[in-house]
Amino acid sequence: MPNREVPAPGVRRGIVITPNPRMLAELDPLLKTHLSGVETTRLRAYPPAHELAGAFKPDATNICLLDVATDRDQALQLMGEMARLSSTIQVVALLSGDDPDLILRCLRAGAVDFLIQPFTSDQIQGALGKLARHQPPADAGREPAKIYAVMPAKGACGATTIAYHLAFHFKRISDQRILLADLDPLAGTLSFLLKVKSIYSFLDALTRSDELDVDLWNSMVKQVNGVDVLLAPELLVEGGADLHDSSPILDFARHHYDVVIVDTGGVYGEWNLTQARLAQELLLITTNELLALQAAQRCLSYLDTNRIGRWKTRLIVNRYNRDVGLNRDVIGTALHTEVFDILPSDYDSVQKSLMEGKPAPSTTAFGKSVAHLAERLGGHAHHTKRSTTRSSFLGLFSKGQK
Repeated sequence: MPNREVPAPGVRRGIVITPNPRMLAELDPLLKTHLSGVETTRLRAYPPAHELAGAFKPDATNICLLDVATDRDQALQLMGEMARLSSTIQVVALLSGDDPDLILRCLRAGAVDFLIQPFTSDQIQGALGKLARHQPPADAGREPAKIYAVMPAKGACGATTIAYHLAFHFKRISDQRILLADLDPLAGTLSFLLKVKSIYSFLDALTRSDELDVDLWNSMVKQVNGVDVLLAPELLVEGGADLHDSSPILDFARHHYDVVIVDTGGVYGEWNLTQARLAQELLLITTNELLALQAAQRCLSYLDTNRIGRWKTRLIVNRYNRDVGLNRDVIGTALHTEVFDILPSDYDSVQKSLMEGKPAPSTTAFGKSVAHLAERLGGHAHHTKRSTTRSSFLGLFSKGQK
């Protein structure tokens, strides 16, 4: 007996993304039945991440059936981007077989459900039922937190200092809920900088991710001047270098805060790449010294290779001193990316801040620059155009460029 038509509950737009014509041909008859009356678009290639926002209707429930079988890495990245774009986008993963590991990765990346070939009417009905249960209530009214991943190009670039200054500046200018998370398993130093200790760390949140709730979470974070702080382990933990997936922590945090600032250990490895993928803004911190800029170039290439979009990578030049290293114009041209902002070399103010465990005052050169950076990240300032650069330094960066 054929299944009767069951309309998608509350869905106002549907998108199917698959480069596989056979998969689309198998799915199409089912969609005509179960998404009848819903405006549905077929995309026969994975779209660039920056084009996703225009594909969906704002303030409406969108369903996206995403082919994860053809190119799982690209699909999972798109899935993460959609989860961060809006809570109104509900993703259903399309799989070619029963792969428990891939199914788990899809669910962690934000998929509501999955369909396994050969597709059936029962599978579609089940997925739509689950979508209805996951649909946010009409009065939810709050988007998930914006995640900033602060990543050093190399050690001693000041990424941790910038991360915690940004967190406290955001708190100073708003009543938002802010989380500052030290997710560096090997060299996390936020507890030292803030002069706080805790018997818990992000490893506890990770190992108990299946049972996380507000009460348990609140017992694991420390509140410092109105900012929740999740610390790294005090001691080096065996297996810390083997961590791969930080999404359970960040998935919980993004639904309970307005802003999440992550102090990372760098760009390399799956643990850090997960944070880069989950972030809406990736702040790559360097200085204008040659060694640091070469490291920044390698980081940008690594991020490109792992399909982390340049569109969300912000190059920040810390401890900028034009008398010592390269100037801003040459840096941008040499690295083939815009210098988003520069923070001055203000040794005395920063050292006093670190000794006292307090952010540098906004009256200092560094404090003013962090405030300006925070405003730009919030979209309150215009981008500065680069002027014509000198070419004499560019040969220093020619090796290994794309």
